[in-house]
Amino acid sequence: MQRITITLDDDLMDDLDRMIDEHGYQNRSEAIRDFTRAGMQQAAQQTGKSGSCVAALVYVYDHASRDLSRRLVQNYHGHHDLSMATLHVHLDDDNCMEVTALKGSGAELQHFADHIIAERGVRYGRLVMIPTEPEGKKTRKRADHRHS
Repeated sequence: MQRITITLDDDLMDDLDRMIDEHGYQNRSEAIRDFTRAGMQQAAQQTGKSGSCVAALVYVYDHASRDLSRRLVQNYHGHHDLSMATLHVHLDDDNCMEVTALKGSGAELQHFADHIIAERGVRYGRLVMIPTEPEGKKTRKRADHRHS
């Protein structure tokens, strides 16, 4: 770990301290590390350089919309390598919500999500991506913790 010195104006420092309190951070360093990671991930996502990610695609749609179910299934089958699991929830007589766990490159996940959210009949949608391997840092393997 490295120690650095930064200079912030009083207004920004007040905003930072307020965010630290609102989010329950124990100290400024933890908050700044998390905010920095989030900012770096957002910048990487915007430039299409997110690398390997996991994501949650959440969307609400009108289940009676003409051919929407068929179009959604076609999209998922066309990208079967990205989708890990989907939760389907009936919200009311007209609306359903789906939450899909995805895994792949950030660019592929964003492309897939954009197509799902743009379908006629999808009312709201959002993709939340989390990097699985920080840039320049390999994840370490532990002998006592395995995933199939």
